[in-house]
Amino acid sequence: MPPRKFPSLADPLASLSNWPFWLGLALYGGAFLFYAAALAVFPLNIAHPVLTTGAVAAVAVLSVLVFNETFHWTTIAGVVLVIVGVALITSKAA
Repeated sequence: MPPRKFPSLADPLASLSNWPFWLGLALYGGAFLFYAAALAVFPLNIAHPVLTTGAVAAVAVLSVLVFNETFHWTTIAGVVLVIVGVALITSKAA
């Protein structure tokens, strides 16, 4: 995707034609709705660590798939450590 210029504050109505902005806003709103739904079902001390860990792991994987970044062993180790840490934190809460 080629870089797009975001309209400055001098022309705020030009943002109406910036589709990446609207896509990002819609995805952020959808993520908020999923987060709120998860909090309605699970306690906060379980839902928040699990969801944020999922976001970290998803960013690591998508950076390789979408942006062709290299996947180092340290990335794998970091994601595994975060998942193990969250499992330890939430194991007593469940």
